Amino acid sequence: MSDGITMSFKVHFTRGQTGQRLMHEGTKPPPASVAVGRVPRISRLMALAIRFDDLVRRGEVADFAEIAELGQVTRARVSQIVNLLNLDPTLQEAILFLPLVAGERETVSERDVRAIAAEPDWGRQREIWLKVCNSPQSVIRPL
Repeated sequence: MSDGITMSFKVHFTRGQTGQRLMHEGTKPPPASVAVGRVPRISRLMALAIRFDDLVRRGEVADFAEIAELGQVTRARVSQIVNLLNLDPTLQEAILFLPLVAGERETVSERDVRAIAAEPDWGRQREIWLKVCNSPQSVIRPL
């Protein structure tokens, strides 16, 4: 028979590393805030260019042609990506830290950045970048 004593606890359950259910005391913590959006394509390509350069410099691959072969892409595409390294270092940093893209439309197109990278003068590159940043559809803050 019951003696009339009732105890209540707040608990929540989680899954352990091997899938077992684990009981924890207290209320369930709020979910971690996740940034909405995705990393811009041009930011990923800039990081890839830096990675390709690092692989060649350390001798892990012989040259960019080998990278193209391993990645099953054309040499021309690898050249387009690696040419991003011709950008002014401040622009490279700005591209790496572009804000997340929430919709389908990118704030900076790869075509625009390739045109900037084709300009050999870093001062002129920064001028062109400012024009791209100050365009009506841009949400990028200038350097």
